[in-house]
Amino acid sequence: MAERPARQAPKAQGAQVVRTERITPHMVRVVLGGDGLADFTLAGFTDHYIKLCFAPEGADYAHPFDMARIREEYPREQWPTTRTYTVRSWDPAAREMAVDFVVHGDEGLAGPWAARAVPGDQVTFLGPGGGYAPEASADWHLLAGDESALPAIAAALEQMPAGATARVFVEVPDAAEEQKLLTPDGVEVTWLHRGDRPVGELLTAAVTELEFPEGEVQVFVHGEAGFVKEIRRHLRLERQLPLARLSISGYWRLGQNDDAWRAVKREWNEQVEREQESAA
Repeated sequence: MAERPARQAPKAQGAQVVRTERITPHMVRVVLGGDGLADFTLAGFTDHYIKLCFAPEGADYAHPFDMARIREEYPREQWPTTRTYTVRSWDPAAREMAVDFVVHGDEGLAGPWAARAVPGDQVTFLGPGGGYAPEASADWHLLAGDESALPAIAAALEQMPAGATARVFVEVPDAAEEQKLLTPDGVEVTWLHRGDRPVGELLTAAVTELEFPEGEVQVFVHGEAGFVKEIRRHLRLERQLPLARLSISGYWRLGQNDDAWRAVKREWNEQVEREQESAA
């Protein structure tokens, strides 16, 4: 058997913090800029994402990280840890990229970093990736997500085709976490305040109880993997929507950190699809 070629480390890019803004009590916007973004471009998706790279404590390499050299010269436990975040906006003229972070005190890795970030801080990232944007050919749009999906939903609303019809459901902890969104005529945004309920319970109910408008729908459902699975099952089995009309992804999973979730995410998604196909 031929040996597999060595895995190529993705090219890393460097940027620096230009400014930060507290959008809501638990959402911080970090604007990145600098010469490292001179060649940065987006492909027109509204769910563009980057992977921020965080060096372990005591690492002796500097931004921007040389990922190929690090993987060759350092043991795995000294490799940077990555966290995936949506590009909220990109201003090519100013060369500024905004990234929104959900922050819950010292919980996690990227959230606390964003809360402490100050102008001049250096950061290394990989990307961008992406794959969804509202299509003008759709008769109407359905978007649903928790606060982790809010940056992508907001970006999608700003690029909705003229005259588009959309039903949008966003679940957040409480009214203080609502954001002012650009909502063209024909777009209805419903804020769902979770309170002490399980994440996604209100979103699942809102989607399953929705009276669908006539015509072909394009769907975007992202957020915690548990409720994403339930909504996906409903859309595929009960609404009989084809996969081609769906952009559905579990950004995170309750009870697992980002590293543990990414390790099993692909297999989990494939298993969900097999289960739902067999039940169809």
